[in-house]
Amino acid sequence: MKALEGFQKGIHRTTYTVCAVGVFLAIPLMLITTFDVLGRAIFNKPLPGTLELSEYMLSIIILLGAAYTQQVKGHVSVDFLTSRFPVKGQLVCKIVTDILCLFVITIMTIYGWIEGISETTVTDQLRVPMWPFKTLVAVCGLMLWAEFLTDLISSIASLGRRE
Repeated sequence: MKALEGFQKGIHRTTYTVCAVGVFLAIPLMLITTFDVLGRAIFNKPLPGTLELSEYMLSIIILLGAAYTQQVKGHVSVDFLTSRFPVKGQLVCKIVTDILCLFVITIMTIYGWIEGISETTVTDQLRVPMWPFKTLVAVCGLMLWAEFLTDLISSIASLGRRE
C-alpha cells in the first residue's frame, strides 16, 4: 500500500509541476495579445504571428492542465443518476468509467505519438515546426492516463475495503 501511495504522490507532483509550467505560459500569451491589440488600435499595425502563437500557447496550456484537472476532479461529470446508487454501485460505475477513459486515452496517446513523430510541416507565418505540439498530445495524454490509473487503483482498493 505504501508503494501505491508513493506512486500516486509522484504522479500528482509531476502533474502539478507540468500544470504550473502551463500556467506560466499564460503570461506571455497575455502580453502578446495585449501588444497586438495596442499595436492594432494605436499604430494600426498588428503584431505579426500573434494568432499562430496564441493558438499554440493555448493548446499547450490546455494540454498541460488536463492531467491536473483530473487530479483535482475538475472535469465535468454528470452524476444525477449514479448519486442515487449505493456506495458500492457508485464505485463500480467509477471503475468502469476509469477503464473506459484509460482505453480512450491510450488510443489518443498512441495516435498523438504517431502523428507527432511523422509531422514535417511548419506554420504559415512564423515557420514554427508543428511536430512538438502534436507530440505534446502524446506526452500529456500519458500523464492524464497515469492520473486515471491512480484513480482506478484507488477505486478498486476502496471497493475491496467496502466488502
